[in-house]
Amino acid sequence: MTDFTSAKAKRNAAFLVLVASLGYFVDIYDLLIFSIVRVKSLHDIGVSDADMRLQGVYVINMQMFGLLLGGIIWGVIGDKLGRIKVLFGSILLYSIANFANGMVHDVNTYAIVRFIAGIGLAGELGAGITLVSETLSKERRGYGTTIVAVIGLFGAVAAKIVGDYGWRNAYFIGGGLGILLLLLRIGTFESGMFKNIAGTEVSKGNILMLFNNRKRFLKYLYCILIGAPLWYVVGILVTQSPEFGKALGSTEPLSAGTGISYTYIGISIGGIFAGVFAQITKSRKLTMMIFLLLSVVSVVCYLSCKGITNAEFILLCSFMGFSVGYWATFVTIASEQFGTNIRSTVTTTVPNFVRGALIPINYVFNLFVLHYGMIKSGYIMMFILTAIALFSLSQLKESFSKDLNYIEEIAP
Repeated sequence: MTDFTSAKAKRNAAFLVLVASLGYFVDIYDLLIFSIVRVKSLHDIGVSDADMRLQGVYVINMQMFGLLLGGIIWGVIGDKLGRIKVLFGSILLYSIANFANGMVHDVNTYAIVRFIAGIGLAGELGAGITLVSETLSKERRGYGTTIVAVIGLFGAVAAKIVGDYGWRNAYFIGGGLGILLLLLRIGTFESGMFKNIAGTEVSKGNILMLFNNRKRFLKYLYCILIGAPLWYVVGILVTQSPEFGKALGSTEPLSAGTGISYTYIGISIGGIFAGVFAQITKSRKLTMMIFLLLSVVSVVCYLSCKGITNAEFILLCSFMGFSVGYWATFVTIASEQFGTNIRSTVTTTVPNFVRGALIPINYVFNLFVLHYGMIKSGYIMMFILTAIALFSLSQLKESFSKDLNYIEEIAP
């Protein structure tokens, strides 16, 4: 009987990892589809070449603002009502938004629908990582979260392939993938740790707990800041590669869609290396530090590549992607820092706040561009963000083998 129960538990855990992985696959697909079809879609709805970059920033900022808001909404729901409800609600909302995105005809409607899609997207990764972290043993949860991230990140490759068949079709397909995933999730089970506190008087999903205690707030802030360089690389250096290409004197126009696709292939490969390295060294902090430093090297190579060719661009995007392949490690660190009663809130808000940080990063970067141009501004932002990330990492405790079955007490 014990062997049967053990085998069933392993099958359930494997199914949960698969469902979380496919959820992140669809999440990444939709998160990046705008960056991939940005130029074509904005052209088709009447945006001129002169306005292309700023209108594109406007739309993606709306998407990121949706992620910020959605991260809070789904994180609280995950802690109050359960992780499974987030998996169902978030995928449904973002699927509907994707279908609507395929029918827009002006920039403002485009931006509003991307905002709604951002809210929907916000719940996927956090709920999935929380469930996997709470279900697998502390020795194996690193492997589980790595699998989720690696499979999920190939959603970027799928987005690039589908994007070549028309931007409206790309959004329709994204919505269809979401509905299929919704059906697949029937039968998934709730986290045992959440069930243990579900019927208790413990304060659950109280986001104020992250702000009413100085030590806890700083720990939460540091978890966010260690991931900021990654979204700068993806959201600016690669997404705005057509503009960077011109500044570098590229021999031919650079494609953001191609860059994103190869960047995420690199992130997936880097994610495997980061996850395995963390398991071998039993240190997520050491892994993060090495990859943060490597990312600086990769960005310097990119920004110093005068007369960049498409072949060099693809190689450099793959290198930059590999160097920021710490995404799963970063999210796992955040999940391991806090108790069960606010773990979903943290694990959902932290990656979405990092994504949403692209809004102020874009703003500051644009200010730098006015004074220093694209290339110098690229260097300045990367050095600033990496320095902040390394300091924040130094303030966090190692969490590799930490027991997660505990709760956070309300501050007096």
